[in-house]
Amino acid sequence: MNLYLRYFDREILVKSVDDAIAFLAEIDEIGMNPVLERDIREYAASDVLYPKRYKVRPRIYFIIIKTEAATMQDFKEKKAVHPSASNEQKTAAPAVVRLNEERFGWYEGTMDFKRVLMVPGTGKFQYRDTHFVACCKAESGLDCYNRIVDHLSQRVDPRSQFPSAKGKNFKFRYMGDCK
Repeated sequence: MNLYLRYFDREILVKSVDDAIAFLAEIDEIGMNPVLERDIREYAASDVLYPKRYKVRPRIYFIIIKTEAATMQDFKEKKAVHPSASNEQKTAAPAVVRLNEERFGWYEGTMDFKRVLMVPGTGKFQYRDTHFVACCKAESGLDCYNRIVDHLSQRVDPRSQFPSAKGKNFKFRYMGDCK
């Protein structure tokens, strides 16, 4: 695992922690000390994959990123993406693709939305998180979403807020053919 370090316009891709510490020691403003050195060594040895930033002074940081990239060009072109990140992208795309896939039948749609309700004691209105599940005949996941929103918009306060069909607050499941 290589390390990418950046402090303003100074950046480097190194193959060892010792090289990273030597790079940081050359920058006077950072003030390399044993505590910082130990922390960098612990970060490099850990299983943590997210970037780490270190405060130099108020609102001034340097960052360290673990990467599989062999060269700076590979790093800049994002050729060495961590496997966990690429798996998330592969699983996120099919849900959006399935949304427009036409397949007539029964769908179960689940939606979490912000419903406007009046508080009886005060007469004021407030948003409440509301979970709604419906089964409907539809041609696609998007058609299921539109039918649910049409149904709810006729029955709840018009100030209620519905989520995007592509967001995490709407899910659908194809249940089977219609007869």
